Amino acid sequence: MSVYDVAVIGSGPGGYVAAIRCSQLGLKTALIEKYSTLGGTCLNVGCIPSKSLLDSSHHYEDATKHFSEHGIEIEGSITINFQQMIDRKAAVVEQTTKGIDYLMQKNKIDVFEGLGSFVDATHIKIDGKDAQTIEAKYSIIATGSKPASLPFIKVDKERVITSTEALKLKEIPKHLVVIGGGVIGLELGQVYRRLGAEVSVIEYADRITPVMDAGLSKELMKVMKKQGVKFFLSHGVNKVESNGKQVTVAAKDKNGAEVQFEGDYCLVSVGRRPYTDGLNAEAAGVQVNDRGQVEVNDHLQTTASNIYAIGDVVRGAMLAHKAEEEGVLVAEFLAGQKPHIDYNLIPNVIYTWPEVAAVGKTEEQLKASGIAYKTGQFPMRALGRARASMDTDGFVKILADAQTDEVLGVHMIGARAADLIAEAVTAMEFRASAEDIARMSHSHPTYAEAIKEAALAATENRALHI
Repeated sequence: MSVYDVAVIGSGPGGYVAAIRCSQLGLKTALIEKYSTLGGTCLNVGCIPSKSLLDSSHHYEDATKHFSEHGIEIEGSITINFQQMIDRKAAVVEQTTKGIDYLMQKNKIDVFEGLGSFVDATHIKIDGKDAQTIEAKYSIIATGSKPASLPFIKVDKERVITSTEALKLKEIPKHLVVIGGGVIGLELGQVYRRLGAEVSVIEYADRITPVMDAGLSKELMKVMKKQGVKFFLSHGVNKVESNGKQVTVAAKDKNGAEVQFEGDYCLVSVGRRPYTDGLNAEAAGVQVNDRGQVEVNDHLQTTASNIYAIGDVVRGAMLAHKAEEEGVLVAEFLAGQKPHIDYNLIPNVIYTWPEVAAVGKTEEQLKASGIAYKTGQFPMRALGRARASMDTDGFVKILADAQTDEVLGVHMIGARAADLIAEAVTAMEFRASAEDIARMSHSHPTYAEAIKEAALAATENRALHI
C-alpha cells in the first residue's frame, strides 16, 4: 500500500493547486480524480470553455455589427460555423488540461484516476482505472460542485439542459429560455444571443445578479436589454415540460398571474450544489451539513482533525480563485506556516460584455451594517480610451469610509473590468484610502483611468473629466 503525507480528492483549481503547493513544501502528495481529465468543472465544463465561447461570439458580433463603423467592409454575408466554435473550445480545454498533467509531473505528484472514498480517516479507496487503497496522513477534500436544479424540473440534458450541455450544443437555439439571472445564465445567455438566438431570462428575485451591488445589476440589465436579451424578474418558475423539440416553462409573475414561455431549449442555471456523492465522508468522521457542504473551522479543518476541505464543497462563494487560495492556505498550514485569507478581498467577476467585477462591500451591505460611507462614481463614456474602442457602457464606483477614507468596496462594469478589478484588490489589501488611489498615476488613455477618476470623485467630489 502506497503511503502519502497528503492525499487530495478532486483535481479542480482548488485540488490541483493544493497538490502543487503541498509538493513545493516537501510533502509527498497524491491527487485522486474520478474523471480521465484533470481540472475539474472550471477547466472542463466551466470557466475556460465558457470564456472560449464568449470570445468567439464576441468576434462574430463585432464582425456583423461594428466592423463597418471601423471602416472594415466585408463583402458577402458573414456566416457562423458553429461546429468550429465548439471544436476550438474543445481544443482550448484540451490544451489547458494537458497543462495540468504537465504540472503534476513537474511537481512529482502521483495521480490516480478513480472515485476516491474514505475507508477511515487515514485510508482512501480508489475505484476506477487505478483501483487500489492508499494511506495518507492528511487528506484534502476538493470535490467541488455540480449544477443545481429545482425539484420539479427533469433535466433531460437534451432540451432541458445545464451549463455543461449548453457548452456543447449541436446547434444554435432558436429561443433559449434561461431559468436564473445569475452569472452562468447571463454569460451563456449572452453567447447565444450574439449568435442569433432569442433569449429570455427568468429570475425569481427582483433583479439579476442579486448578490452583487444593485447599481451593477441595474446597469448590466440595461446593457443586455439593449443587446436584445429579454428579462422577466420576480417570476417564480413552477413547471418545465419538454415535448419533442419544444420546451414549455410555466411561471407566476409578481402579481401571481400565470405566464408561459416556449423555446426549443431551456437552460437551468439556478446555482450549484456541493458534491460529496460517493465520498463516504462519515466513515472518516467528516461531517456534512444539510446543505451538502463539508463542515470546516477557520483553518478549513473538518470534524476529522487530519482532514481538510476547500472550494465549492465548503461554505463561501463558489469561485475558482477562492478554491485556489484555500488550497494554498491548507498546504501551508500543514507545513507549519501561518497563512491567512481575507474573504472580503476575493473579487467576483461576470464575463459578459461589458464585464462586471466587484470586491469588498456593496452599498446594500454597508447600509445594513450602519457604516457611514461616501461614494465616487465615474462613467466609462467619459474616457477617451473607451470612446476610441466604442466600449462606452458602464462605470466604476468606489465606496470609502466616511471618516477614514479607507476603500470599503469597488464595483465596476465596463470593458476589461475582469482585469481592472485586480487594482482594487491590491489597493484594499494594503488598506488604501480613496485619496491614495486618486494620487496614483494611471496611464493615459486607458480604461483604468476610470478607477482614478472614481477615487477622485470619492475624495471631495473632485473628478477631473466629468
